[in-house]
Amino acid sequence: MGARKRNAAEEAKEFRKTAYFAVMKNCPTSPRKMRLVADLVRGVNVDLALNILKYSKKEASGRVEKLLLSAISNWQIKNEGVRIEDSDLFIQEIFVDCGRMLKRIQPAPQGRAHRVRKRSNHVTIVLENRNEESIEEIQDTEELQETEEVTETANQ
Repeated sequence: MGARKRNAAEEAKEFRKTAYFAVMKNCPTSPRKMRLVADLVRGVNVDLALNILKYSKKEASGRVEKLLLSAISNWQIKNEGVRIEDSDLFIQEIFVDCGRMLKRIQPAPQGRAHRVRKRSNHVTIVLENRNEESIEEIQDTEELQETEEVTETANQ
């Protein structure tokens, strides 16, 4: 394995340790229909997203709701002792990729046949905590202030 590939693999491994995500593969719904549901909840708070998915009429919304609950449980596993109400979770990223395509044959007039493509997709949800972002920003500014104070005292 080359150095670039190894570095990319290590970065992906670190991302998996810190990120809160869930993946659904080979869902037997067309990607176009699934993207309509994904667009409804992108960037929305988790509580609101669950309500949107619960009361949506689309068939794909039930599957995305189940995936979102899985992502929330993954967050709870990585953050034991933290209440979900205290953390401001939102859907940072949700994307739908094409899965495998099953090709079937539909009988057509005059002895011919038309090809029917039964599509499937892969859905990935990544959750993020708005509180952590603000905490990290505050910590970064505090560290900058401390380093500035240290440099000022050293210059005097």
